[in-house]
Amino acid sequence: MLLFLSQEAEAKARPRPGAAAAAAGLGPAPGMAVCGEAVGAGSLPSELVVHIFSFLAGPDRLRASAACSHWRECLFYPALWPRLRLSLRVSPAERPRLDFLMRKCGWFVRELRVQFAADNYLGGGGGGGGGGVCEGAAAAAEGETPLCPRWLDLLRTYLELVLCVLSSVRNNRIQQLFEEILANSRQLKWLSCGFMLQIVTPTSLSSLSNPIANTMEHLSLLDNHIPGNTTLITAVELERFVNLRSLALDFCDFTAEMARVLADSNHVPLHRLSLLVHKISIMHKSLENMPEDENWKALTRNSTNLRVYIMAFDIKSDDMLRILKPSIPLERIHFDSYITCVSGAVVDLISRQYDKFLTHFILMNDVIDMSGFPDLSDNRNEDPLVLLAWRCTRLSLLAVHGYTVWAHNLIAIARLRGSDLKVLEVTEESIDFDQGELADQDVDPVHNLIEQVSLGLGRPWHAVMDIELLSVFTEPTHHFYREMQSFSEGI
Repeated sequence: MLLFLSQEAEAKARPRPGAAAAAAGLGPAPGMAVCGEAVGAGSLPSELVVHIFSFLAGPDRLRASAACSHWRECLFYPALWPRLRLSLRVSPAERPRLDFLMRKCGWFVRELRVQFAADNYLGGGGGGGGGGVCEGAAAAAEGETPLCPRWLDLLRTYLELVLCVLSSVRNNRIQQLFEEILANSRQLKWLSCGFMLQIVTPTSLSSLSNPIANTMEHLSLLDNHIPGNTTLITAVELERFVNLRSLALDFCDFTAEMARVLADSNHVPLHRLSLLVHKISIMHKSLENMPEDENWKALTRNSTNLRVYIMAFDIKSDDMLRILKPSIPLERIHFDSYITCVSGAVVDLISRQYDKFLTHFILMNDVIDMSGFPDLSDNRNEDPLVLLAWRCTRLSLLAVHGYTVWAHNLIAIARLRGSDLKVLEVTEESIDFDQGELADQDVDPVHNLIEQVSLGLGRPWHAVMDIELLSVFTEPTHHFYREMQSFSEGI
């Protein structure tokens, strides 16, 4: 069931222009002249002014509202602005205008679309046409993104403008409607709420009746913007969901006590568990309450077919080594980094502990480092990715971007897994060749790589362009949400 929630009900419940002021004794009621005894446009009733505005395009309404203060008041009547589309430059000068519009329209607009002009990002201009150019702009022409204070200032301004928009859209009414839907549900089997800007609150699930909670089969509660140590569900609340077969949570919310609840014999076996390990959650919450290995052992005894999917977003390797308990039946893991990189020790641990379960391994890195991509095989006799392919005999998907993958290791991976490796995606910029391969004048190293990997996989293969791979994994949390849905549906 797909739910589209709007703020239309709240907008209709708002009083007509001038009504609140009249009730407070601050001005005349709608329909009365508001410009003294003058006869003219300013003396028209509010309803009539709003009706006139309804026939005008947005720019014309703005010009007409300059007639007098009464018309300016009528300009922001909710029914006139069911949809609001703004086109703004990424400039601090836009902030006052955006603040004004969000303050006036943010609480009632039902569809809001804001487009920010981004044509000056790489060039360093602040909007307006002339702008200064970053040093190294010539590098941009060669496909490299120049990093300069001007560019960072533009990015900071852009994020501030976006925050202004999001903080002005009121979710209280949507939260209430969402809880009303839960309270009135009669045959709800699947409840999936992901990254809904705090629409789901810690009290939302209490709206579900016990009979509905007892028959729920899938529950997904993901929102890493919940403030402080607040969680969307507690172990006590989870006890009501005795027929849950699939669960998706923030890792910091999945405690040892929750694992004990799910391991209880009164609970049906859990088949799918998806966990998002996000740096924001770890910053505000603790890993002290996470399940220990004995908790995972007890859970898998009750749920013998349990499979786990983990996405780690910008998590330090030391934290990952704490999180990855030996008894987790880990089937899929996805690393995505913008600040911290995964270490070879983490990859090696995964290949040793989860060799009987692992099918999907995704390694993404967008850390900007002018010295080059990190090499997982540094100071190691064997490359961790090759060992992963050798040990994990069920591996069917391997995707790598932003880590050095040596050509001879890529060939070894293809030969080890063969046609069982259904997806092998490595970006061109991640592949490197050793000096011996480059020194051989008789062999084209790129052509040889493509040929040998294709032979190993038993099908044509080629490296993918960076943008081609990232189009699949755009916005990590959204990718996790989509994959989690598919993962859970595969019970």
